[in-house]
Amino acid sequence: MQRNMDLVRIILMRIEDSRSEGAVPPFGLQGFAPEQVDYHAHIMMEDGLIEAVDVSNLKRNGLKAEPQVALTAKGHDFLDLSRDQMRWNKAKAIIRKVGSAPIAVWMKVLTDLLLKELSVTS
Repeated sequence: MQRNMDLVRIILMRIEDSRSEGAVPPFGLQGFAPEQVDYHAHIMMEDGLIEAVDVSNLKRNGLKAEPQVALTAKGHDFLDLSRDQMRWNKAKAIIRKVGSAPIAVWMKVLTDLLLKELSVTS
């Protein structure tokens, strides 16, 4: 299964908007298979974006992680960088040129775009 960064961003937003401690998959998402949401929660846990418990051994259909608390500091940082839709679209266009990229590259591209926006406004 390929990582879908739009889904990563949406899950982070849903967790942030959750009124309880930790959102429960499938996060009220429609248009994504439960297996996709489970997989993305798992890789988000591995990337340090969310605090979660790996429950893959309890599920026979693949990887799964269930958020237990909320976003990590890194998850908040990623969400802060990606929240603006125009910045997100620019980052996607830049990364699309090389196909895909790890979270660290996404954060670098998003940071560079933010810094460019800040230099224009000052």
